[in-house]
Amino acid sequence: MLANYTDKLSFTHGHWAASSLQSAVSLRRGRYCARVLRRLVRAFILDHTILPLNPYGSWNTTMLENEDLAEEIKLHLQELGDNISAEKLVIFLSDPALKDKYGLSRTISLRTAQRYLNSLEFRWQEAKKGQFVDGHERADVVNHRDHIYIPGLKRLKDRIQTYDRDGKEIALPAFINGRKVIIWFHDESIFYAHDRRRKMWIHKDATAKPYRKGEGVSLMIADFVSAEFGWLVSRDGKRRAREILRPGKNRDGYFDNADILRQANKAADILAEDYPEYEHVFVYDNATTHRKRPDDALSARHMPKNTPSSPDSNWFVTRNVLNADGKPHVIDGKYQKEKIRMCDTVNPMTDEPQSLYFPEDDHQPGMFKGMVEILVERGFEREKLEGRSGLKAECKNFKCAEGAKDCCIRRILFNQPDFAEVKSILESVMEARGIRILFLPKFHCELNPIEQCWGYAKRLYRLNPESSKEDKLEEYALDSLERIPLVTIRRFFTRAFRFVDAYERGLNGKQAAWASRKYRGHRVLPESILDELEKAGMA
Repeated sequence: MLANYTDKLSFTHGHWAASSLQSAVSLRRGRYCARVLRRLVRAFILDHTILPLNPYGSWNTTMLENEDLAEEIKLHLQELGDNISAEKLVIFLSDPALKDKYGLSRTISLRTAQRYLNSLEFRWQEAKKGQFVDGHERADVVNHRDHIYIPGLKRLKDRIQTYDRDGKEIALPAFINGRKVIIWFHDESIFYAHDRRRKMWIHKDATAKPYRKGEGVSLMIADFVSAEFGWLVSRDGKRRAREILRPGKNRDGYFDNADILRQANKAADILAEDYPEYEHVFVYDNATTHRKRPDDALSARHMPKNTPSSPDSNWFVTRNVLNADGKPHVIDGKYQKEKIRMCDTVNPMTDEPQSLYFPEDDHQPGMFKGMVEILVERGFEREKLEGRSGLKAECKNFKCAEGAKDCCIRRILFNQPDFAEVKSILESVMEARGIRILFLPKFHCELNPIEQCWGYAKRLYRLNPESSKEDKLEEYALDSLERIPLVTIRRFFTRAFRFVDAYERGLNGKQAAWASRKYRGHRVLPESILDELEKAGMA
C-alpha cells in the first residue's frame, strides 16, 4: 500500500484511500480489507517494530488450524445431514458462546465459510447416486427385506464362500450341510454412445470444442455375476449368459419376461454342464418383468363378489395374444386380447382340487363361482359373507387398514395360502432345473453388487474416444466389463453382505449406510454397532 501511495509512477500516488483500495483489489479483497490496511499502515509508520498479528499463526492459516474448533465444526455439519450450507456455518460460528470459547473476534464472511467447507472436503455438486430413499423404508419393502430376502440368504450362509478385503477366501466350516452355494446376481444396464467424461484438465486458452447433442444410441446388457467366478461364462470361455439388446421401438424392442426366461435357461445350461458340483442361486431385482406370473394364475384382485348373472357377463382373465415367437400379436398398433379361464387350485381345507367355475353338469355350467362361493367351499359361513350384515366386497380402492385380514371379502381370499403363494414363471421354470430364485427388496440397490460392477465399468467406458458408431459402442462397453478385476468384484460382494448384516441387526437404511462407510472392508459389523450409532446420534 505504501508503495502505491509513494511511488510517483503509481496511478494512486498521493491518494491514501485509493492506494489502500488498489492494494486490497490486488489481494482479491474489498473495502473492509482496504480499511484494515490503512489502519495497519498508520500503526507501522508510527512504529516500524509493530507487525500485524494473527491469533492463528501466519496469514496462510485459518481457524481450522485449531483442531478443537475444527472438530466442533465437523460435528455440527454431521448434525445438519443433507442441509449443510455456508450460511448455516456462518450462523454457527457467530454464536457468542462459541466465539468466547475459542477467542474469535468477529464473524466470518460467507466466502470464508465456503472455503472452510471446501477445506473440510465438502463440494458444491450434485449428490452422488446411492441407495433409493423413496420407498426404502416402506412397510411392505421392509417386510420383504427382513422376512423373505435376508432369511433366504441366511439359510445358505454356512455354504456361501466369503472373502477378506484382499479378495482371499475365508475358510468355510469344516462340515457343511449340502453342496457349496454360488450366488449369481442378475441385472440389466444401459450404455450410451455419447456418455463420456466431460470434466478434465483443459488449458485456459483452449478453444471451445463442439460435442454431439443427446445421449446417442444405446446398448442394454443383461448379465449374471458371482464372487467366485465373476461374469457367468463357461469354463472354456466360449459361451456366456450375457444378453445384448439394442432397446427401442424400431430396434430390438425391450427386455421382457420371455427374454428373462430365455437368458435364465441359457445360464442354467452353462451351469449344469460346467459347474454341476455347486448349488446355484439366482438373485433378481424385484421388477414386474422378473416376477411375472402365468396369465391364468390365481389372483383375487379383480374377481366379482358373486356369480355373474348371465353367460354374456361371465368373468374371465384377459391376456395378450402371442405370436409363435412368444411376442404379443399387434394389429394396427393395438395388442390383440383373448379371454381365458383362471386356473384351478387346491382347496386348503380339504386338500382336494377346486375349480373356480361351475362344472358343465351344474345348473350354471361354466360360470365363474364368485368370491363368496369360493370361500363358502373353503368352510366360511355364507351368512357372514353376503346379505346386509355380510362383509363388503372390498375396502375402498382395496386400501385396507394396515394389518387387516378379514375386513372385506377380497382381503380374505387374497390372504388364502394358495392365492398368496403363487410363484412367478421364472421361479417355476428355474426351480424345476434345481436353481433357487431370490428377489431383492425394492429400492435396495446397495444389496446388489452388480450395480457397482456397472458403475466401475461405466467409469472405464467414459474414458474411451467418443463415437456414434454402434459397433464401437458395443466394443467399448464389453471391453470395460471385462476389465473389472475379480478382487474388485469380491469387494463389491463384501459391501453388499455388510449391508445385509446391518439390516439383520435391525438398522434402517440411513444407519446401515453410516455403518457400512465406517467399517469399510468388513464383511460383518461389530457387536458394538448399536452403541456406536447412539454415540454418533444416529440411533
